[in-house]
Amino acid sequence: MTVTHELVEQKYRAYHKRINDALGACFSATTPATLYAPARYILEGKGKRIRPFLTLLASEAVSGNSENALKVALAVEVLHNFTLMHDDIMDEAELRHNRPTVHREWNANVAILSGDMMIAYAYELALEAESHRHCELIHILNHANITICEGQALDMELEEKQDATIADYLDMISKKTGRLISAALEAGGVSADATREQLQSLVLFGEKIGRAFQIQDDYLDIMAEDGKSGKMAGGDVINGKKTYLLLRSLELTSGADNELLRSIYMNKGIGKERVPDVRAVFERCGVLKETAALINSDTEEALQALENLPNAEGRDYLRGFANILMKRDF
Repeated sequence: MTVTHELVEQKYRAYHKRINDALGACFSATTPATLYAPARYILEGKGKRIRPFLTLLASEAVSGNSENALKVALAVEVLHNFTLMHDDIMDEAELRHNRPTVHREWNANVAILSGDMMIAYAYELALEAESHRHCELIHILNHANITICEGQALDMELEEKQDATIADYLDMISKKTGRLISAALEAGGVSADATREQLQSLVLFGEKIGRAFQIQDDYLDIMAEDGKSGKMAGGDVINGKKTYLLLRSLELTSGADNELLRSIYMNKGIGKERVPDVRAVFERCGVLKETAALINSDTEEALQALENLPNAEGRDYLRGFANILMKRDF
């Protein structure tokens, strides 16, 4: 069977509904209302469900079936939403998915407590999965949770660091963003009784595609037209965010170009009217081409890792979804 782009999108839509329907049955308790209602509220948001979808695809790439992986996929998504709930408090965010964040709809104390409950609930979901490897599943979720917290701490430190490096940035995104993606795939593999070698392939795929996805987000921020990437073009520059492009271009430039970039770094932002100037610096120093090459290289390495997985159709769906995620049009 040839797995086309259209078939991947069809499966994604079907599994998105499958995941959402199952999430809708979570947190059915009605009291205390301030504990369970916020958890239901954040799960009702228009999330893309990328991580649980990867969990189901990973299971199918190993065994050809994802029935035993659904509870694990739900555990991954609940854990992901706990991190979003707490991140929103720390970032003082007003909106998520075009709705008030949990701490705005209720308050910060409610959001903290409900988020804490969601961690335990995620573990319970994993323990409900039909598997003889529950210990491994809990270890994966625990390791992911700890690593995400490390990534968040590194992100906060990076904001204040005056001598941040590319290595600092890559370490941060691998922990804050990449680990839950690789954990979603690893947990899906365990639910399908994958071998150690198969799990290593799934984790490598997740690490590479996760890094490529985040760096591409940095790339699209400066290059996309307003609204095309889901946010204002140049938002990272305006807000003084330390991204791959900014940190790498600081290494590649000198003179006035370097001074302009360093002013973003030191002043924690720049006026919207200077965004075209920054984009021009990125173009002159070659960081845009270099970044596109790195994204493509990481994506190729991710796709290569899939060759060790036993189910051909499952491999093809993972490969197809990775290519959709990356939107490799450059």
